Amino acid sequence: MKPLDIIVTGELNVDIILNSINGFPEMGKEILAGSLDMTLGSSSAIFAGNLSSLGSKVAFIGKIGRDGFSSTVLESLQKLGVDTSHIIRSDVFNTGATIVLNYGNDRAMVTYPGAMEDLKAADIDLRFLSNARHLHFSSVFLQPGIRPSLPWLFAQAKSMGLTTSLDPQWDPEEKWEINAAELFPYLDVFMPNMAEFLNITSSETLEKGIEKIKNLAPGLMLVIKDGTNGAYAWNGSRLLHQPSFLNENPVDCIGAGDSFNAGFIRKFTSGASLEESLEYGAITGAVSTTCAGGTGAFADMKKAGEFARELFNKTL
Repeated sequence: MKPLDIIVTGELNVDIILNSINGFPEMGKEILAGSLDMTLGSSSAIFAGNLSSLGSKVAFIGKIGRDGFSSTVLESLQKLGVDTSHIIRSDVFNTGATIVLNYGNDRAMVTYPGAMEDLKAADIDLRFLSNARHLHFSSVFLQPGIRPSLPWLFAQAKSMGLTTSLDPQWDPEEKWEINAAELFPYLDVFMPNMAEFLNITSSETLEKGIEKIKNLAPGLMLVIKDGTNGAYAWNGSRLLHQPSFLNENPVDCIGAGDSFNAGFIRKFTSGASLEESLEYGAITGAVSTTCAGGTGAFADMKKAGEFARELFNKTL
């Protein structure tokens, strides 16, 4: 038995969220927002925090600064039960931050990467990594320091007996260079959203993208999030579709995809079926929209369970 279920490696930042915004920003003009929240941000951290809330033993490897935002990151993760002992404090770079402009179910974001760009392969403690059963990485394109070493990192994890997953997230440069031929053979689960998947595979449809990818790593499982259309999974032989659980009055959709990932990986690492893992991911993704911020809905698991029952007639 290993002491940790999952180690998460990836970017760390805070989200500064503006809601009820009066129009769209224009150069030389000022507009007002009705409310502001500052929460734990980043795909990796939201995934880790919610996974811990769901009951998994989770640790994080990442890099932050020594500024005020760094305290928000550490305290938020620790409050959610995540082991932060291997989060590195940089003396050179500040902690990353994302300004989020919320417009209903959609949003615009501006990110300062900061210390997340400086995370490198040399920062990964392989002895610590061996304490886990699963490795998850998120936000490939925001982390140029470690990005070239991802095939090596996942190869190390597989050699230690870990299962692996990766969520690429959006590429701000829209180049979509992911080195799939070297990386995918060491991945068990690849978890983009639909737009990311189509861009990475240079495909017009899901089916054409699957055709391009399936020969690179025959054992790779694809799990593709598609917003209100639900999610899809390809396990090498069949394509499954999971309808979404729609929250008719969402408070905040930030982190819904990361919460889906957390639910899916929670079940996947527990040995659940693909169908059960997909449904649980869809439930956790939907529940995340009931509160502000990516981790707000799961800070109180009793209340999260009530949302799941009342809104979707499901249990967490």
